[in-house]
Amino acid sequence: MKFAQVTAFLFALVVTGLLAICGWRSVQAGPALPVAGTKPVTAANLQDIYFGMGCFWGAEKRLSAVPGVAEVEVGYAGGDTPKVNYEGVLRTEQDIRNGTSHAKNHAEIVRVRYDPKKLDLATLFAAFWENHDPTQVGGQGNDIGSNYRSAIYYTTPGQKTLAEQTRDIYQQDLTREGYGRITTEILPLRNYNRAEESHQDYLVKNPDGYCGHGGTGVKYGLAATGSQYPQLDGASLNRARQLVVYEAEDCPFCARFSAEVLKTWKSDVPYVQTKSQQAPKGWTLAKRLFATPTIVLFKDGKEVSRYTGYTGESQKFWQWLGFNLLTPEQQQIAFDRGTEMPGTGPYLEEHRPGTYVDPVSGVALFRSDAKFDSGCGWPSFFDPQPGALVFEEDDSHGMHRTEVRSASSGIHLGHVFDDGPPPTGKRYCINGKVLKFVPDPVKG
Repeated sequence: MKFAQVTAFLFALVVTGLLAICGWRSVQAGPALPVAGTKPVTAANLQDIYFGMGCFWGAEKRLSAVPGVAEVEVGYAGGDTPKVNYEGVLRTEQDIRNGTSHAKNHAEIVRVRYDPKKLDLATLFAAFWENHDPTQVGGQGNDIGSNYRSAIYYTTPGQKTLAEQTRDIYQQDLTREGYGRITTEILPLRNYNRAEESHQDYLVKNPDGYCGHGGTGVKYGLAATGSQYPQLDGASLNRARQLVVYEAEDCPFCARFSAEVLKTWKSDVPYVQTKSQQAPKGWTLAKRLFATPTIVLFKDGKEVSRYTGYTGESQKFWQWLGFNLLTPEQQQIAFDRGTEMPGTGPYLEEHRPGTYVDPVSGVALFRSDAKFDSGCGWPSFFDPQPGALVFEEDDSHGMHRTEVRSASSGIHLGHVFDDGPPPTGKRYCINGKVLKFVPDPVKG
């Protein structure tokens, strides 16, 4: 057994033992047991989206080169036939041309698998739009036929929203350069079939093989949008850590983000809204902007991360912000349902009047007058703030417990039990490292 494995085993053993000797504060007293190490990226962490750009050999090469793409493969999707192969797609296309079939054929597509935490999806859409001609009807380049059509097949509502928004932005770019209307179909994924092995990584196996992708030469972006708005002055912002919310005229997603997130903003990270598409004066963006709203986190005047698009999933936004604000140990508790060692977290001896808040969203979770000493090794409370928490059943580790999460950000906090003091009889057993204490102002 390796040293790291021995350490993790002993750590779990110590935690279990400490929990077991707490009397009425039994094994069920604590939050979820820790997960040793950092979890590798698995299929559960990834999302899939499917692109049709003509011949899938060249499309696979272009999209696989986008930083943050985890893996790609080629296949067929979007047609009426549940099961199909390469010969079947060609045969159906010939029947359509001959007028002997009215079926919808499959398109040659590239399945792109990506980690949303590592890849800004708008960057992937920009690569898609720029690397083929989405205005061409019934094919791509010299490849003629509906099986070579331009297409986006999405798997989540957020992908659909961003696909449509980036399409509209790129339409403005194309129109300015004299191109016609975009013909790309944007639909939910249907009847995907993986292509034969001979088609996978074709241009890797055949470096001199046919590619057939040149695009229009028109760059995607918001460079012309917002040029009439003044550039923010970096000197007037918080250089150490600042959020800039980039918006646009007639952007319903921007209005929704403002109403659902910014209107009740309590996080200690300052934000500013702008319709300019430039970095604040004296500051730098890592790359051009691809859609709105785009929320950029700057540290020391430089972009360190961004969140693009908003479709009403506020907890995804807070999760993104949390990954950029919390320490690795806090992330493991907040997002992997981990726990701190009993007796090691802050606030066990905190007795001042004040409020315990979510460290990401800043929303109040507990007041100090609802805190009590349970002796279990974690901060304990008998009553939360109204609407501050949500609950989930937790059957992990051979136990049945009720998990406690922050309603605003969705982060894991701990568990609740029915052995607390009056008047509620509840004991909210919370990891102190995912709390922030805000003392009440001292009255003069």
